Amino acid sequence: MKKKLLTIGSYVLVAMLATVITLALVGENPPSKLDRLEALIENRFIGEADTQAMEDAAAAAMVKATGDRWSYYISAKDYDTHREQEENAYVGVGVTIQPQEDESGFLIIMVTDGSPAKEAGIEVNDLLIGVEDQDVRGMTTDEVGALVKGQEGTKVSLTVMRKGEHMTLSVERRRIEQPVAEGEMLEDGIGLVKISNFDARCAEETISAIEKLRSAGAKKLILDVRNNPGGFADELVKLLDYLLPEGDLFRSVSFDGKEQVDTSDENFLDMPMAVLVNGDSYSAAEFFAAALQEYEAAVVVGEPTVGKGYYQQTIPLGDGSAVALSTGKYFTPKGNSLADKGVIPTVRVDVDEETASAIYYGTLSAGEDPQLQAAIKALE
Repeated sequence: MKKKLLTIGSYVLVAMLATVITLALVGENPPSKLDRLEALIENRFIGEADTQAMEDAAAAAMVKATGDRWSYYISAKDYDTHREQEENAYVGVGVTIQPQEDESGFLIIMVTDGSPAKEAGIEVNDLLIGVEDQDVRGMTTDEVGALVKGQEGTKVSLTVMRKGEHMTLSVERRRIEQPVAEGEMLEDGIGLVKISNFDARCAEETISAIEKLRSAGAKKLILDVRNNPGGFADELVKLLDYLLPEGDLFRSVSFDGKEQVDTSDENFLDMPMAVLVNGDSYSAAEFFAAALQEYEAAVVVGEPTVGKGYYQQTIPLGDGSAVALSTGKYFTPKGNSLADKGVIPTVRVDVDEETASAIYYGTLSAGEDPQLQAAIKALE
């Protein structure tokens, strides 16, 4: 029908198009290039076009074209995952998996205490090989995660291999709050706190972990922000206020030139400290290390951080999607930008790729971790 109308009415259509173009040229708000292109594809493209996919691709390309490596587009289908990451909570079963190089499955390296997986009998070192009767060997971690995720209250069957035997267990999906900070007592009165990110509950959980270690007899403290992607500035400020004496903590300047300086009161944690960083310490994680370094409150150990100097605002776009757009710059307590420079450790300890991977997955013991051992030595 559409083809027939175009054939019979070709002359009429030409006249109409000419009128539309003329009106567009003299109108106050002529259609943009993207509007015109979308209309052309919808009306003349011979194949099938997914409008939503086109808009997502165009939006992502527009953000990328700014040249800012820190800004990014979030599609509607990815927005819930983005929010989950910020909230340090998700609907799932409560396991952390690591892909095996031989594609034999996914090693379960952590089972969250009190999680549905723990209740169902899933154990650390089980090898996940199937989800809902689908063989996951050869899949990516994201693909497996998508299979495990689902509506809260529903169940998912997981097939694992344990000591050569196959087991299929039914596990309920529930909302799980991921721990943000975890403390561990090392030898010689040294407390270690691993901080995963600076999103929701970071300050609260980190301070709680430190206080528990102090109650257990910790006299020195190592704060590990390696592989920490950063997070919220207010969580960073709360934690720095607890750790540092009176003074400036964090400076930011928004796109319209407004400056904000966050400060600390006179109360602080008076104990020897070290901070572990690496090339995957981003944003709030590196400003955390920088503040402690500038106050000479801690020795920084590890590898130079990434060097991020802009902050992003997540702005909804009205259709379920959003953009995380760089809208300002931030600076250390002394007013220094870390952009393209990062934090340079006081004690530099580089590691090879295999060791870095083991640190990331948490499979390296304290005695085998050269950066942690260097931090312990620095505190001596």
